[in-house]
Amino acid sequence: MAQRNACLIAGGMSKWGVRSASLVDVSQEAAKACLDDIPGFSHKDIDGFLYATSFAGRCSFQTNPAPVMAERMGLRPTSICARVDVLCAGGSAGILLAKGLIESGMADIVMVAGGEKLYTPQKWEVFYSELASIDHDWDAPNGLGLPPPFFALVATEHMKQYGTTKEQLAKVSVVNYNFGADNPKAQFQKKLTMEEALEAPSVVTPLTLYDCCPITDGAAAVIVTYEEKAKELSDRPLVYIRGGSQVSLHSVSANWPGEHLADWAHLKVAAQKAYEKAKVGPDDIDVAETHDCFTISEVVEVEELGFCKKGEGGPFVEAGNTDIGGKVPINTDGGLLSCGHPFGATGLRQGIEMMKQLQGRATHQVEGAATALQHNLSGLNVEHTIVIYGREPVK
Repeated sequence: MAQRNACLIAGGMSKWGVRSASLVDVSQEAAKACLDDIPGFSHKDIDGFLYATSFAGRCSFQTNPAPVMAERMGLRPTSICARVDVLCAGGSAGILLAKGLIESGMADIVMVAGGEKLYTPQKWEVFYSELASIDHDWDAPNGLGLPPPFFALVATEHMKQYGTTKEQLAKVSVVNYNFGADNPKAQFQKKLTMEEALEAPSVVTPLTLYDCCPITDGAAAVIVTYEEKAKELSDRPLVYIRGGSQVSLHSVSANWPGEHLADWAHLKVAAQKAYEKAKVGPDDIDVAETHDCFTISEVVEVEELGFCKKGEGGPFVEAGNTDIGGKVPINTDGGLLSCGHPFGATGLRQGIEMMKQLQGRATHQVEGAATALQHNLSGLNVEHTIVIYGREPVK
C-alpha cells in the first residue's frame, strides 16, 4: 500500500457551559455539527471511532462509553471503536491515534469525539472527583489534584525566577476572552478589560478569577481521513496532520522533571520531538492553541514551545505577540479561559480551530496561516501532547 497522509477534514462542537443536557446529548450535538461541516457526507462511511473522556464513569455513570456513544451517534465502526483517556489531552491524543490508524491502513475514515458532563447538583463532587486524576496514593491525599493551588505555586515560582507580573498574567486573560467573545459555542462570550482582570476576586494567590478556566459541560468531534479520500469529500484546502508527540516523564509531584515548577522540561522534550516529526521549527508556526487552563500556563508554554526565550513569556504576551498581528496568535477561538474545559473535548476544539485557520475560515483569521500547532497538558501537569498541522504534507 502506498504511503497515506492523514488529514483533518471536518469538525464541530456542542454549546459549552453549564448544561442541563446529558453527556450523550452534548456528544450527539457535537457529532451532528461535525457531520454538517461537510454537506452531503454520510455518517455511514465512518469505519473508525475514538471517544475521549475521563469522567464519564464518575459523573455520568457510564463506563465503556465508546460503543454507547457510537450507537447514539448512528455510527457502526468496523475498524476500531475505543475509548481514549488521558484527561485534558484525550482529544489531541485521539487525533494522533487516528493519524496512525489512517496511515497504517487499519481504518479509512475515523471520527474522534470527546466530552464531559462535569456539572453535578452539588459542585463539590467534581472537585472531589478531580483527586482521582492523579496518583491516588501519594499526591491526592495532600489535595494536589485540585488545579488552582498547584498552578498558583507555578505562578509564584515564575514570578520569583523571572519577574513575571500580575499584569502580564492579566494580559493572557484579556486577549483570550476577547477572542472568545465572538465564539457562539464558548462558555463565556464577553469582552474583558485589564481593569476587570486585575480587580477580580482572588482564587488562590496570585491567581484571580479570570486567571482560571471554568468547569464545563460539552463535547466536540472531528473527522480524520487520508489525502485522496479528503479530496473526494471536500473541495476545501487540505489540512495535513504533519506530526506530533506525547511525553510523560513523571506522575508523582516529588519526581518533577524540571529544576523548579516553572521549568517544564517535559513540554520542552515534547516540542522538540513534535517539531522533528513535522519537520518544522517554532519560527514556522503561524497560529497556535495552547493549554491555557490558567494564565500562567500560557506564559510558560510560549517559552517551552520556543516562541520566546525561557523567562520571557510574560513580556512576550504583554507586547501583544499572541494577538492577531503578533508573532504567534494563540487561542484565537478563546482558549480554555473563555471556551471552558470539558477535559476530553478540549483537544478536539483546538484541532477544529487550527483546521479552520489553515482553511481560511476562522472567525479571527490569521492571514496566510500555513502551519499550526496545538498543545495540551493533562493531570498534575504530567503529560504534554502536541499536534502540528500544515497545508502541505511532510516530505
